Amino acid sequence: MATKGRIRVRLKSYDSRIIDSTCQQILDTAIRTGAKVAGPIPLPTKRMVLAVNKSPFIDKDAREHFELKTHKRLIDILNPTDNTIESLIHLDLPAGVDVEIKM
Repeated sequence: MATKGRIRVRLKSYDSRIIDSTCQQILDTAIRTGAKVAGPIPLPTKRMVLAVNKSPFIDKDAREHFELKTHKRLIDILNPTDNTIESLIHLDLPAGVDVEIKM
């Protein structure tokens, strides 16, 4: 019995390799259970640059710059079956990936 609609999966991670492997796991699971998949669609990477003083008192102009990137991906699962939803619930995903699922 097929469920109407779609499932939208948004993934966020600081490591691009982990998020790509997670996308591949989700795609394999969805295709294996008979659902159609659109994606993964890479969304813009958010960069956060932090400037930190090297020395607190004397050299105020000497600074170190650190960068934190947040990689994002979007996957749409079209016409999911009950088996697809069951498989996605029991999927073992690696740590460091934030997953948002909307029906």
